[in-house]
Amino acid sequence: MNGAESLARTLVAGGVEVCFTNPGTSEMHFVAALDRVDGIRCVLCLFEGVATGAADGYARMADKPASTLLHLGPGLSNGLANLHNARRARSPVVNIVGEHATYHRRFDAPLTSDIESLARPVSGWVRTSVDSRAVAADGAAAIAAARSAPGQVATLILPADTAWNEGAGIAPTGAAAPARPVSAATVEAVAALLRGGGRRMLLLGDKALREAPLALARRIADATGAALLAETSNARMARGAGRVPVDRLPYVVDAAVKTLEAVDTLVLVGARAPVGFFAYPNKPSELAPPGCRIITLAGVDEDQGDALEQLADGLGVRTAALDLPSMAQAALPTGALDARALAQVIGALLPEQAIVCDESVTTGRGFFPATAAAPPHDWLQLTGGSIGLGIPMAVGAAVACPDRKVVSLQADGSGMYTVQGLWTQARENLDVLTVIWSNRSYAILRGELAGVGADNPGPKALDMLSLANPDLDWVSLAKGLGVEGQRVDTADGFARAFQAGIARRGPYLIEVEL
Repeated sequence: MNGAESLARTLVAGGVEVCFTNPGTSEMHFVAALDRVDGIRCVLCLFEGVATGAADGYARMADKPASTLLHLGPGLSNGLANLHNARRARSPVVNIVGEHATYHRRFDAPLTSDIESLARPVSGWVRTSVDSRAVAADGAAAIAAARSAPGQVATLILPADTAWNEGAGIAPTGAAAPARPVSAATVEAVAALLRGGGRRMLLLGDKALREAPLALARRIADATGAALLAETSNARMARGAGRVPVDRLPYVVDAAVKTLEAVDTLVLVGARAPVGFFAYPNKPSELAPPGCRIITLAGVDEDQGDALEQLADGLGVRTAALDLPSMAQAALPTGALDARALAQVIGALLPEQAIVCDESVTTGRGFFPATAAAPPHDWLQLTGGSIGLGIPMAVGAAVACPDRKVVSLQADGSGMYTVQGLWTQARENLDVLTVIWSNRSYAILRGELAGVGADNPGPKALDMLSLANPDLDWVSLAKGLGVEGQRVDTADGFARAFQAGIARRGPYLIEVEL
């Protein structure tokens, strides 16, 4: 077998079952190999940012890597924004990036670039194969690197001749580095701080927001009088009836500072010390109050679940009873549409075990209270702040979990970055309901103008934040990409459309005029 086939077979042997692809000439031998090799599903994406965002969404729900197939440096560059989000989500991803044949690079052909330099800012592991007989071993190393705690992007660059020349067969994938255990001394130090009184808070992120660790965190908080909060943006959060409700640190700096102002001890579990998304004149970058003691129980590369178990055992609360929300049948709103009515509809109609892919940006900031007692579900967010993830993330989540309904809550402006993902949803018949919040503007940036002190914006500034003239027609856009849809402008109309979209199988889109 050639190098390309040895790599494809190594991916399958290493547990990689899906490849999100956007190939070019340099990758044709790998394309042919994927055609010959059973066990790996190939999902075509019409833009590389869809492929990389889909790999992120897949990893979040499958807890293992998918592969991407990208064309040279420009193809990788088109996918960098969503690889940035994947890195921030600590999603395991294996990128396969084609490269010119080793002997061809010196001629500086038009598509030649420094692929390794492009890959490094978003990758925890980067390697260029130098020989066809090393390709399989390089692929196995990439899989192990991607799966190593806390999860990372691994980028393997595949020169064309290393793909077409003779390979060395399937390479075994070595063990991935596991999450490190937290020391007993760390657990004891945190326990002492929590017992000591004062205004304490547990700030959770990463794997601490899965169902079992979250329940342990709630028991610890209840026993010690500590507050419980999640980071602003999270890769995956277990939510709904029978699960621990937890709010997020607000995005807006003033609100975040207000939330934390009384805290004197902040315990981090899979989270970082909170900072603002941006700098603002005369506002702090660090959001915890001056003098607040910040201590890490478990970092992102440590076993957060085990650390919480140890802490709960030390406090004697591991099996303490919990007061959890029961499923509530909320009344459906009627009349005018606003964020509150939208949240009520979602909370009332979200199906059990749904996967919510949330890139609402501004519209969805208040959705959590009304969905806390919805049926059990997982909530995925935009982790790195690089917009254009929502539609691709829904693609990947639906591929990973074909038996679960995916609900994509999508701002209109960021949706246009990767609208091509709707075509992939149609082609693969993915069970995704996409809801577009159509306010015809980059609404978040209107607030940012005031936030940075740029007061009294004039017509040119406002025009740069508007998506009107012409208005986007999402129903027509979706139809052109193979997805049926409808437009609504009332609360009861949205409720009927959402209910119908949940009931049907396959992709569907609702444009909500706001």
